[in-house]
Amino acid sequence: MSFHIRVTRILIVRVALTMLAAALPTLSRVDVLRAEDRVETRWPSFRGPGARGWTDGKATPTRWDVVKKERVRWKTRIPGLGLSSPIVWGDRVYLTTAVSEKDDARLRVGLYGDIKPADDDSSHSFRLLALDRRSGEILWTRAAHEGIPRIRRHTKSSHANSTPATDGERIVAFFGSEGLFCYETDGKLLWKRQFGRLDSGYYRAKDAQWGFGSSPVIHGGRVIVQCDVQEGSFIAAHDIEDGREVWRTARRDVPTWSTPTVHVHRGVGRVLVNGYRHIGGYDLADGKEIWKLGGGGDIPVPTPVVWEGLVFITSAHGRYSPIYALSADVTGNIELGDGDWKHEHLVWSRQRGGNYMQTPIIYRGLLYACRDNGVLSCFEAKTGERLYRERLGKGRHGFTASPVASDGKLYFTSEDGDVHVIAAGRELKTLAVNQLGAVAMATPAIADGDLLFRTRRHLVCVGGAGLKGSPGS
Repeated sequence: MSFHIRVTRILIVRVALTMLAAALPTLSRVDVLRAEDRVETRWPSFRGPGARGWTDGKATPTRWDVVKKERVRWKTRIPGLGLSSPIVWGDRVYLTTAVSEKDDARLRVGLYGDIKPADDDSSHSFRLLALDRRSGEILWTRAAHEGIPRIRRHTKSSHANSTPATDGERIVAFFGSEGLFCYETDGKLLWKRQFGRLDSGYYRAKDAQWGFGSSPVIHGGRVIVQCDVQEGSFIAAHDIEDGREVWRTARRDVPTWSTPTVHVHRGVGRVLVNGYRHIGGYDLADGKEIWKLGGGGDIPVPTPVVWEGLVFITSAHGRYSPIYALSADVTGNIELGDGDWKHEHLVWSRQRGGNYMQTPIIYRGLLYACRDNGVLSCFEAKTGERLYRERLGKGRHGFTASPVASDGKLYFTSEDGDVHVIAAGRELKTLAVNQLGAVAMATPAIADGDLLFRTRRHLVCVGGAGLKGSPGS
């Protein structure tokens, strides 16, 4: 093929994509044009590439039945108790778990306000697992640490909450007070780092230990960890080659369970973090603070989300449950007046309506925010206009897992294992409600049209449109 023919074909494709973006008003041009971001076999960390929670390019399932094994590629039993999410790179799936020597770790789900930690002082094995994405076979297991956990967990938590991260050559697993561990893809331990006792719990009742929840992020050869705890909170970057600390910045914040997001803006990498006293951004190169915002819900869990020049932050508990939409150009110390939230960098906001447990998702220009009681709100991401507010389910079950999206569909997983499949759009349209048949609290992953759901005792792969059926396991 001649050079001129190739150039002509490239121009035709670009024109066609531009016309398609213009024809679909709710479909972001970024969603259409960033083909390089749509690598279906890479879901490298919590909520996938860029922590955005979506991927397109392959048909994903609408209906399935795990009990009847319809559209189930495989179902693999995972030992122990873990609420971390699966991650994917190529034909490998990685997952963490914590296995009690008693093998009877209890998990109490539902909508309740008990702040007491679980009564469990047994010895645990903190493990990283590698599975074959095609078959679900466990390829190897590595015990990163063994012993009695240094911090107790909430009854709705586990000792393996943090989702691992990978760059395709190494996998990083974070077990809070038990340490940060880096492995090669064959399971060889490369390095480990200890940070001492990382006590995440309710700051108003310091004996209410709830377990660690922030996940590591890999970007540009660095591992970023956010450690907001009762005493000595910090954010730090470590070299992924040898684990050495590149920088560490102290934070004055209460315990949080949010995972940081790395966003490259105007050529500068920024580490975006949620918080109560200290929402903000740090320079990826040296850890220096770029901007800071205080206030909101005092138990921050959701991860920052970035979309088309905007940074979205939400939290809940206490006086406010805000949604902030800030310009990605934000700098300096942002102070919002009581009841009058106006600032040059604040594009729009809502004082009530933010998320408690789930990270919201922006898909095809719309922001979806689901509360832990299943009330789902949909907003115009650019303006904050609320398009609808409806309940998923009957309000008897909680929602902890964050939503994911693909193929024009969004997936909201309730704690009792009902997966609500919602059509992307300005009106609520439920396409299906599928049962996983078990408790599910972890955010699913998407890979090559397949959905990976972690339930209380299994990892389940539900097949995409090309799958006729599978006997399961």
